[in-house]
Amino acid sequence: MIELGGGAAAPVGDLIKDVNEDTFMQDVVDASQEVPVIVDFWAPWCGPCKTLGPALEAEVTAAKGAVKMAKIDVDQNQMIAGQMQVQSIPAVFAFYKGQPIDGFQGALPPSEIKAFVERVIEAGGGDASGGLDDAIEAAAVMLEEGDASDAAQTFAAILEEDDQCVAAYAGLARSHLAMDEADQAEAVLNGVPAEISGDAMIEAAFAQLELARQAAQAGPLAELTAAVEANPDDLQARFDLATALNANNQTQDAVDVLLEIFRRDREWNDGAAKTQLFTIFDAIKPEDPIVLNGRRKLSSMIFV
Repeated sequence: MIELGGGAAAPVGDLIKDVNEDTFMQDVVDASQEVPVIVDFWAPWCGPCKTLGPALEAEVTAAKGAVKMAKIDVDQNQMIAGQMQVQSIPAVFAFYKGQPIDGFQGALPPSEIKAFVERVIEAGGGDASGGLDDAIEAAAVMLEEGDASDAAQTFAAILEEDDQCVAAYAGLARSHLAMDEADQAEAVLNGVPAEISGDAMIEAAFAQLELARQAAQAGPLAELTAAVEANPDDLQARFDLATALNANNQTQDAVDVLLEIFRRDREWNDGAAKTQLFTIFDAIKPEDPIVLNGRRKLSSMIFV
């Protein structure tokens, strides 16, 4: 397992400062030579500033030193506001290497604020993920190499740092599935925040969960093969064989059996073969040859 959050974060006072005309050069222009500095022009009477400011501060704090923030009261610092041609507030500028590189005016939703801060960090050559991308990649390697327990612990630690991380939710669910813990995997997926629940990685993990539950109920492969050979027209036997094949990691064979069911009777059992094919396709990487060839063959049958 990879330990996260072990490094000392920069004190908030070093990351976020109230800046005036006397300290602007030091705290913005000079400071931006090392890391980007986001400048927030605000005023106590500005309603939108009261929500934008704290949201920016939260994102800057979460970046742990990859970006800094300067807060400038326009009523007290009219000369700087005039030099920056601030027409209305809130107005936000990002400085790097002494020059403004990005900015916006008015309030933004949280997702766009986060995206802005990440963009600024990346423009300064920093890691907008705070190192989490490396941890996600390492956890994925653990899972691929069969170390599901450590992978699960690492994905869980990543979620403690970023509870909007799609890859960590999907990875944690897959880790539980690898340990035959379908109920835990389902609990993880059901706990995904609504705003990211439609992501392709989450949908793929749900498909993998469905296939895992089917695998637990799959019959003996040899018996099902014999049943199909004895009665080739028994589509239920073919479907059960496909389930057993997929449970035995013979995914291509399972797809072939399902395609044959669809060829024989596409409407059988309310289109069960097609539904199962899509479940398998969703569970595999889209670029996998099994998916590409399977979708092509299915399409050719549908549009005959």
